[in-house]
Order: sequence, then structure tokens, then C-alpha cells
Amino acid sequence: MERLYENMNARLKSVNQAFTRYAYDKVKWENRMLGLVGPRGVGKTTLFLQRIQKAHDTADTLYVSADNIWFSDHKLVDLADIFYKNGGKHLFIDEIHKYQNWSLELKQIYDSYPDMHIYFTGSSVLDIYKGQGDLSRRAPIYTMQGLSFREYITIKTGLEIPVYSLDDIISHKVRISGLEHPLPLFRNYLKHGYYPFGDDIDFDMELGQVINRTMEDDIPQYANMNVSTGRKLKHLLAVISKSVPFKPNMSSLAETTGAGRNNIADYLLYMEKAGMINQLRDSTGGIRGIGKVEKIYLDNTNLCYNLGRGEENTGNIRETFFANQMRVNNDVISSDISDFRIDGMTFEVGGPGKGQSQIAGTPGSFIVKDGIETGYGNVIPLWMFGLNY
Repeated sequence: MERLYENMNARLKSVNQAFTRYAYDKVKWENRMLGLVGPRGVGKTTLFLQRIQKAHDTADTLYVSADNIWFSDHKLVDLADIFYKNGGKHLFIDEIHKYQNWSLELKQIYDSYPDMHIYFTGSSVLDIYKGQGDLSRRAPIYTMQGLSFREYITIKTGLEIPVYSLDDIISHKVRISGLEHPLPLFRNYLKHGYYPFGDDIDFDMELGQVINRTMEDDIPQYANMNVSTGRKLKHLLAVISKSVPFKPNMSSLAETTGAGRNNIADYLLYMEKAGMINQLRDSTGGIRGIGKVEKIYLDNTNLCYNLGRGEENTGNIRETFFANQMRVNNDVISSDISDFRIDGMTFEVGGPGKGQSQIAGTPGSFIVKDGIETGYGNVIPLWMFGLNY
């Protein structure tokens, strides 16, 4: 136990409180148990450590990672028992998916120690969903995605920028005092700004490792796949990465990847939940329902550049950014006449020369232009949609 406390204190010393992710204020920390999930590398561990620094006394708080060697011959319920009997009140467990039968033991801890608060993170989103059934009545699950362009600007410049609602953005209410030209920062963000480790010298290599672990470990482990199927998934991801954007044809995908046609839809759903792709659906079944998949994008633009290797499509990059940034606070669905619909409004995304012809005569329609600093009328700069969370 002493080693666990030593590890926590060492981790806390390295935490920087200068910047806090958007998810911090969305989490209702008063819950007795909660989960924070999201793709690998988006900053969940840092968020937990910041919470401990800001709100808790280390005398009754413990942070552990479920892959710590301590758990090779100890159980999670044993840790909770010792911790509780020594006055423990707040237990933070990182990478919970790396502990076998984690949901069953968390349920036991929750029921056995009514005065204890338990918080857990999981990078393998699939495993978290797999175990959620045992905790559905006890633990809300919060999803955290990578940096917004707004957060990236703050990290790079120190400027405090408010979150702008979609209505604020289309009404030309965006104002950023102190940032005269946002486009250079925007270009950098598209390539390496979505992940908090984007400034690392070996960012491309590190992101490649995130992709490989997700595709070769997380998804196959969740779906009980063999190694060859994992390779088919990576092939499928490569096909999507070079599309403009990708319109799914299950038969064609099955032929291209060598996977069974009946399995393709499941594979795509696994990839979506693991933070590798974003499936744009229509409105059948309701906004919150599972509609027909009309287009498939990579999850974020950093993945586009990492996997594209110089062959990425500019139009695809623009649409990927819009869909990625707007989905946090809005229901983004496909449009019959344009690229996207949100709350009955239509959005056509393009470059500086994009015209109005495609949406002419359509009420509540907007042209989203890349490469411009300011908007006018129904023309809105693309970068502004990165200020929505």
C-alpha cells in the first residue's frame, strides 16, 4: 500500500493546473460512483489527478492504476477494504479495463462501502461498455474526447476563450480578443492538436501506437477476434482514411478486406466506440436512434494526417473537423441536399470559393468556409465551429 501512495504523490507533483479540460465541469463529482471513458491519449488521467489536487485531501484519497503490479497478487476489493478501514473516502482507479472482472468488483465495493466514492477511467471504451451492465444503476458514464480548437488555442496562447454555442457561431458573435489571425493555429491543430501529447517530438509515432493498440488489442479482445481479423480491421481503417468521405458499401468492404459481409457493420461499430471512426447517420429512428449510416469519417483530423501519409483529402479533412467538433454538444446527422444537419439547419462545408448553389432556397442553411477569418450573412468560417466545447 505504501508504494501505491508513493506513486500517487509522485504523479500529483507532475500535474499542471494551468489548464483544465472541458469535461472537468461537466462531471458531477458528487456521484458516489462514476466512470470517465474515451479514446486512448485524450487526458483522462490528468483530469483525475487535477481533481484530487483541487478538491481532495490525500489523507483520505487514493489514486491507483489498475495495471499496477500490486494487482498481480491483490484484488481490487481487498484494496478497497484496506483503504476504507484506514479512513479512505475517495478512490480513483485509472485504466480499470485492465483489471479482469472489474465491473463485478466495483459493484461489490459500491454496495459494501456506502460512505466511499469510487471514480474510474477506461481507455478501452469497448470494455467499459461491456461491463456497464453491472453498474448501469450505480455509475453514470461520462465520455471525454480530444482537445477542441478552443482548448488548443488556450494551451498555445494562454487566452481564456468562452464556449460559443451553435447559435452564437451562426449569429457572428464569436470574438477572440488578442488573437488577430486564427488560421495558422487552426492548420497546426488539424495536424497535431486534437491529442494533448501533440507537441511531443515523436507525436506521429505515439499516435501510431495508439492506433495499433486500439485496433490490434482493444477491439479484438473485446470481440474475441483472432489476429487475422485484427489485421482486417486495420485494412478497413486504411480504406476509410483515404476516402472522400467514405460511403459504406458492405459488399464492397467485405471483398476489399476479406471479412464476412455480415460482420462489417459490427466491425465499424466497434471502431466507432473505440474512437477510431465517426459514422454519420440519417434521422431514421429519431435523432438519438440508430439511423442508417450515410458516411464514415475518421474520428478526428489528426488520424487523417497520420494515416493519410500525404494522401489525405482536403475536403474530407474539413468535414471530419466539423463533425468531430460539433458532436459533443449537438446531434449531427446527414443531409439529403448538403453535408450535415443540426437542429433542422443545413450546413455545407467547403473551401474559400464554395458557392451557394447547393443550398439555394433552403431555409436555415449555411455555408461553412475554410480559409477565411470572418464570416458574413450565412457564411461562417470553419475554424469557429471548434469553439463549441
